[in-house]
Amino acid sequence: MSARILIVDDDPTMLKMVESHLQAAGFQTRCAGSGYMAIKLTKEWDPELILLDVMMPGMDGFTTCKRIREFSLVPIIILTAKGEERDLVQGLDAGADDYVVKPYSASELLARVRAVLRRAEPDGLDIYSHRTFRHGDLFIDVDRAQVRVGDEEVPLTATEFKVLVTLADNMGQVVSAEKLLTSIWGSDYRNEKAILWVTLSRLRQKVEVDPKRPRHVVTRPGEGYIMPALN
Repeated sequence: MSARILIVDDDPTMLKMVESHLQAAGFQTRCAGSGYMAIKLTKEWDPELILLDVMMPGMDGFTTCKRIREFSLVPIIILTAKGEERDLVQGLDAGADDYVVKPYSASELLARVRAVLRRAEPDGLDIYSHRTFRHGDLFIDVDRAQVRVGDEEVPLTATEFKVLVTLADNMGQVVSAEKLLTSIWGSDYRNEKAILWVTLSRLRQKVEVDPKRPRHVVTRPGEGYIMPALN
């Protein structure tokens, strides 16, 4: 069955246009004209992806994204007419997984939608192994997509989880920013450093005791990122 996508925009013309593109590509859609309705439909309909406009009256897209993140890890793509990096970072920091800058083509939008949906899919499981990692107080169960810090389970988005597992898979080795971007987001994202920086920042907030002095997700300036081997 095709993925369920919730489209959120206060502009009826934009809603209709985006919906027609998605339906023509085979997706199921629902529309919301406000942040409040988006939250309601997210709880009731359980979409697999949300396309969320930033500039809305009442409750803007940034606030809506934060509110949804209080109860759901559904992938979110923000739609924004603002191309400045600070605005994109604000949306990603609110909990979005990706962004599309207006004006955009139908092909660009669909490519981003498919890329985010692919990242949200669980990796294929090896029936002959059950992969787990332990790194100090951090425990990762890859097959169950679970992460614990001490005795507490930590909810991660699909993208955050894949970044963490990639670093764990390469424990003790530096992984370059380009490798992380291309292996997790795709080759079209190799220069999208803002997405990686914000994702790593959010990840550290969740898995590090002191995010300013990380032990699990460490930056090696000029080289990349590493989960250091523990002696």
